[in-house]
Amino acid sequence: MAYPENFSGIAIVDNKDYTHPKKVDFKPKVFGDHDIDLKVECCGVCGSDHHKACGAWGETVKPTVLGHEIIGTVVKLGPKCNSGLKIGDRVGVGAQAFACLECDRCKSDNEQYCRKCVWAIDSAYADGYRSKGGFGNYVRLHEHFAVPIPEGLDSATIAPLLCGGVTVYSPLLRNGCGPGKKVGIMGIGGIGHMGILLAKAMGAEVYAISRSNAKKEDSFKLGADHYIATKEESDWTTKYEDTLDLVVICSGSLTDIDLNILPKTMKIGGKIVSIAIPEASEKLEMSPFGLLGVSIANSNIGSVKEIKLLLQLAKDKNIKPWVEEVPLGEDSLGEVFARMDKGDVRYRFTMVDYDKVF
Repeated sequence: MAYPENFSGIAIVDNKDYTHPKKVDFKPKVFGDHDIDLKVECCGVCGSDHHKACGAWGETVKPTVLGHEIIGTVVKLGPKCNSGLKIGDRVGVGAQAFACLECDRCKSDNEQYCRKCVWAIDSAYADGYRSKGGFGNYVRLHEHFAVPIPEGLDSATIAPLLCGGVTVYSPLLRNGCGPGKKVGIMGIGGIGHMGILLAKAMGAEVYAISRSNAKKEDSFKLGADHYIATKEESDWTTKYEDTLDLVVICSGSLTDIDLNILPKTMKIGGKIVSIAIPEASEKLEMSPFGLLGVSIANSNIGSVKEIKLLLQLAKDKNIKPWVEEVPLGEDSLGEVFARMDKGDVRYRFTMVDYDKVF
């Protein structure tokens, strides 16, 4: 399959004007021995794309081609590729594009914690090249981070699982979510709604936790067994004292979460795991006395192994994130970012119809 030396993408050219991205051409990274090229079919829009676009995590290197819930077709393989991928395979790519694959972290299926990790968007390779993501026509990255998509899964529907989904799945899997466990999903948004779907599919008794009752009906439709509105139930920590085995915090911000009272709902040995990476200026404040018998941690995306397990779970349990499909383009991607800024999404966007813009 022929394709140009330069790739094209819908890029952020000014973080202060991020709702007006522009179509640009750019040079891909130097093609490595274990690299592959993908022709992009569709790409989910993650909250971290919005954080990057608006500059909440700092200025990005322009042009910034975002998008890291990518599904596409393999069109080129490096001379030393040995993963078993073939030209024409449909694969998915999440938030990571490279790791050393030699350190203890990589060898223990924790490559997302590799010290030499390169993220899929606006992240520096050793030679200084900044990674470009899936809001472009092609993506180039290390073969290890391209995961075959099981047959029968709809690309646009399951694209959000590749970053947002696996980011909540990883702490659920690693902390014993399953039958007999009472699991809280705190923050019912783009990631949180997938947390409900996944925790339920894994067999847990699921407690959806949100500030108000606005998402109560949706939460029950997603499979939650219980709903807690923390700003509307003054006695919620008393009512649910010593109840939960695990809480995964899926909020985009930790500002409204009181980590001095949330531990009261936990059983002894319970775990609170946050996947939130808020604005860089945010700080956590808590009393260590509240953590007696309870653990609190932060979790970072998921490993390639976990993405594979998640996709198989999605197939086996017919898991379908709530997705709005939007044709990719300058105006439409800008509108998606504007709507995300207002919280106007139930609950994920996937950019589609790439053949009409590239």
